[in-house]
Amino acid sequence: MTTSRFLRFPAGFTWGATTSAYQIEGAWNEDGKGLSIWDAFVRQPGRIERGETGNVAADHYHRWPQDLALMSELGLGAYCFSIAWTRVQPDGYGKVNPAGLDFYQRLVDGLLERGIQPWLMLYHWDLPLALQERGGWAERDTTFRFADYAQIIARHLGDRVRYWVTHNEPAVIAFLGHFTGEHAPGIQDPVIALRAVHHVLLSHGYGVQALRAILPASAQLGIILNLYPVYPASSSPEDQQAAQLFDGVQNRLFLDALLRGQYPLDVLQHFTGLFPEAHDGDLEIISEPMDFLGINYYTRAVVRYDPKSLPLQAELLFPEGNEYSQMWEIYPQGLYDLLTRLHLDYRDAPFCPLDWYITENGVPVPDGVDFDGRVRDERRIRFLRRHLKALHRAIQAGVPIRGYFHWSLMDNFEWAYGYRMRFGLIYVDWETQQRIIKDSGRFYAEVIRRNALETAE
Repeated sequence: MTTSRFLRFPAGFTWGATTSAYQIEGAWNEDGKGLSIWDAFVRQPGRIERGETGNVAADHYHRWPQDLALMSELGLGAYCFSIAWTRVQPDGYGKVNPAGLDFYQRLVDGLLERGIQPWLMLYHWDLPLALQERGGWAERDTTFRFADYAQIIARHLGDRVRYWVTHNEPAVIAFLGHFTGEHAPGIQDPVIALRAVHHVLLSHGYGVQALRAILPASAQLGIILNLYPVYPASSSPEDQQAAQLFDGVQNRLFLDALLRGQYPLDVLQHFTGLFPEAHDGDLEIISEPMDFLGINYYTRAVVRYDPKSLPLQAELLFPEGNEYSQMWEIYPQGLYDLLTRLHLDYRDAPFCPLDWYITENGVPVPDGVDFDGRVRDERRIRFLRRHLKALHRAIQAGVPIRGYFHWSLMDNFEWAYGYRMRFGLIYVDWETQQRIIKDSGRFYAEVIRRNALETAE
C-alpha cells in the first residue's frame, strides 16, 4: 500500500494573503487623506519602538502595480486588504474624498485583471481622528458613522467586490486600544474598553445591514476574529476557572454575541457594573446573519490563576519545550484544537455561517537578504508547513474551512513594534523599498499551484 506524499485540499479552496492599510500604504497625508488615530498615536513619544511611524511603510500607495505583479507571481487566488477610512472620508463623516476612492478602484480593478479575488475589509484599526475626538468607539454615534462609511464603499465598489469584511479583530480594537493602551488611541480604562466591545460589534451589525441594502445578493459578508485555544496551566479548579474566564473574554464574548445573539453570562457577571447596558434590539443587530467567519490564529493561551492579575485574575504562561517566535509561542496543534472546538461548540448556533476561513496566520522571525539576493527564511517555511498540516487535519475532521490567507503578503509596519518584526512572504528593504519574494513565498506559491502540501519536511 502506498500513501500520497501530498495532503490535498478541497477543490476550490481559496489561497490568499492579507495586509492592512496603515501597515503598508504610507502616503499618510497625500491626496486629501485625513488623520487617523494611528497617525496621531505614532507621534506620541514612547509609543512606538525607535519612534518609527507608518508615514511611508511599504509605500504601497505608490507601488501597488508592482505589488499586484508579485501577487500574480505567487499565484494568489485572493487578496484581503483594508480601506483607510480617512483616505475615503477624511473626518469619518461628511464629505467624501474622490482621490481616495479612485485609489481603491484602481486597486480592485488591478486585482480583477490578474484573476485575484479582492477581499475588502472596511476597518483595520485606523479610526478617523475626528471621530476619536468626538468619543470614538466609546460613543454609540460611531456605529452610525461606520454604517454610513460602509454604504459609501459599497456604492463605489459593490459591482466588483464579492467578499466584504466589516472589522478585523474587535478584541484588539477594544482591549489593546482602550484597556492596555498599547495601541491607538492609547486609552487605559476597562469601562471604555467594554463600551468599545459593544459598539464595535454593534457597528458590525449596522454595517452588515448597510451593505445588504446596496450589494447584490451574491455578495459574501463576514467579520474576522482573533481567537485562541485556551488551556489551564494545571487541573486545579482555580486554573480551570481562570482559563474559562479568559476564554470568555477573548473568544466567547465575541463568538456568542455574533453567532448566538447573546453575551456569555459568566463574563457579564464578572464585569457586573462595568459592562454597558445594551439597548433593546442591540443583540439582534449584532447577530445579523453573515455568510462567513474569518479566523485569525497565531498562538495559544496557557492560563494560571493569579488573584493579583486584574481584571481577570489570570496570568498568561509561556511553557518551555516549544519553539518561540519574536512575539509568542509557535504551537501548530493549537490551530487544530481551536477549529475543532469551535466546530463542536458553534456549528448549531443559530447565526453561525456555513463557511469559515483562516484569514491571518503567520510568524515574526528574523530574516534578511543573503549574499546572492535570496531570503532563506526556513523558520517561516517550517511554520507554514506545520500549520497547514494542522489545518488539513481540521478539514478532514469536518471543520468547514474554505480558504487560508497568510499574514502577511509583505513585511510591514508592525504597530507598536515598528519595523523590527517581519511577517511577510515578500521582503521589503525599508531604505530602498526593494521587494524580494522570500523562500517562504516560493514555498507557498508551490502549495497554491498544487492545492496540496508536500508531507515531507
